[in-house]
Amino acid sequence: IFVANHLNNADPCILPGVSPRRLNIMAKKEWFKLPPFALLFRLVGAFPVDRFGADRGALREAIAIVNRGEPLLMFPEGTRSKDRVLHQGFAGAALIAYKTGAPIVPIAITGTETIPWPTVFLRPFMGPRVTITFGKPFYPPPAERITSQQAKDATDDMMAHVAEMLPEKYRGFYAAAAAEREAAHAREAAPERV
Repeated sequence: IFVANHLNNADPCILPGVSPRRLNIMAKKEWFKLPPFALLFRLVGAFPVDRFGADRGALREAIAIVNRGEPLLMFPEGTRSKDRVLHQGFAGAALIAYKTGAPIVPIAITGTETIPWPTVFLRPFMGPRVTITFGKPFYPPPAERITSQQAKDATDDMMAHVAEMLPEKYRGFYAAAAAEREAAHAREAAPERV
């Protein structure tokens, strides 16, 4: 399960272009109402989700995709960040990870926020520098029973992984969690004093 921050409507089209495998992408259902965009999104492996309700159909489809061993890309913030910082994530990706036992791969994207839509498709080689960083796979914390609090905690942990890979100005809601993770890594790397 690949999870990424979301800065531009072009992100779901750019990430499959740099992935070595075809990604299945959970994308807002509004894109599927316009035939040209519906075709484009289907071509890049997207399927619709209702972001404003509990879309059990999209959740079932996502679980089936992961259970088949196929990669799934999600943007846990639920929409692109108009102020360019990370916002609190929704629990969908964490729930899918718990239900499938699949690892989570964090992805940090920078640079796409300055791409004017739809320039990305008209001038793909003449734009800003886009950086995409793939993190190390990890599993959510163990849980005997998945509660809403457990899913929220796993989501916060997942988003902290993403935030840690982003420059500070992008970290937003998860700035403190990312700083905590960095400090923990520094403590682990420091030589022991005897």
